[in-house]
Formats: sequence, structure tokens, C-alpha cells
Amino acid sequence: MASNEGMVLSVRGEARRTVIPDAVTLSGGLTVWEQDRAALSGATQAARGLTGELADLGGVALRAGNERAALTWSAFSATTQIERRHDNESGRLEPTGRVAASVAVAITVRDFELLDALGSVLASDERLDVRRVTWKVDDDNPAWAAVRADAIAAALRRGWDYAAALGVDLQAVEQVADPGLLAAGGQEPAHFRMARAASAAGEIDTPSLDPVPQEVAAAVEARFRASTAILRS
Repeated sequence: MASNEGMVLSVRGEARRTVIPDAVTLSGGLTVWEQDRAALSGATQAARGLTGELADLGGVALRAGNERAALTWSAFSATTQIERRHDNESGRLEPTGRVAASVAVAITVRDFELLDALGSVLASDERLDVRRVTWKVDDDNPAWAAVRADAIAAALRRGWDYAAALGVDLQAVEQVADPGLLAAGGQEPAHFRMARAASAAGEIDTPSLDPVPQEVAAAVEARFRASTAILRS
């Protein structure tokens, strides 16, 4: 399409970078099997023992304002479960008298020099089960600004590619927005809001305490004003 004001080119630019993470969170639980109510007391004592060892490494309990300390922990959500076994006489599952008590634990490390010592602490307690390791890139990590700039540069290159194919020149940038905003009239679709950042979290059989490089990604939509294209058959 052509007009006296020129034409508009709408493009999308994407970019990715791989960076060292800023933090890692290990999530799991301490589980103790005891007779009846003694289980909960045992789980509480086990949690205190673990947090004491973390304190020896310089760790602190997670509080508002210390989220970026070298090592933090939180212990929460204590639960109990009665052990039951099939009884041949009654044909039902009957309590054995034992109870499993679990305390959920999350440990976050930002000083990766502590990982080896932390690994030794975790390996020494068979009651502790680490179920998930999540590596994180902070929202204010400079890599985000860099990868967003890369995405804008990619959109600009694509715009020039389109302009060259049409035999026109780019004259001005009209709009730059997150994916979906231009088509949605300023309201970003939920699926774009959820998919914009790309860090790493994963459930693995053997949690690794070696820093895992993370991929950060960005995408933009851009509209450029170009000179008028003259189409010939």
C-alpha cells in the first residue's frame, strides 16, 4: 500500500544471551519418621539442626530486606502423615503407629563460593530431600538491558531488509513495544506476559550445585515509517 505519507512496516525483533545466574534456590523437605506425635517434634529439631549448620556458613533466615544476602533459608509448612499398612484380617489399611513429619525447606545462595560447603551439609543429612534446583537471573541484571537492546537492533535490521526488498528507505521509528501490544491496542495478551523472560528452573534426579548458565531472551515489535513504495507488475 502506498500513500503520500509513505508506508508503515511492522516487524518483530528477537534476541537471546547466555549469562551466569545470580542465585540458586534449593527446595525440598526434611522428613522424620517417629511414633505418633514425636515425629513433628523430631522434624522441628532436624530443621533447627540444619539451619544451625547454614548459620555456621554465614547464612541467615530469610526476612524482608535481606533477600540478596549471600545465603538465606526459610523453613515452613510442617505436615504429618500417618503410616498405614494392609491388614490381612480386616482387609483394610490400618495405622502402624508411625507418623512421618515433614518441614518444607528452601535455601537460596547468591555467593557461589559457598556451594561446595553447602553440598557437604546437605549430603550429611539423609532426612533431607532436595527436590528442585532453580537458577535465577535477577530482574535488574545488566544482561536484560543488553538483550532488549539486541532485540531492538534485530527489529531495525529486519525493517531495513524489508525496505530494501521494497526499494524504499526507512524514515522514522513510529513505535516500539513488547510483543502483542501493537496488535492489542496497548493491552498485552497474558500469554506474552508469561513468556517474555527465560530463566531456568528444573526438577532433576541429582541436583547439581555447579552454576548453570542461563538464557535470557527478549522480543519487541516495531513499526517504521518508510518512503512510498511503487509497485510494478
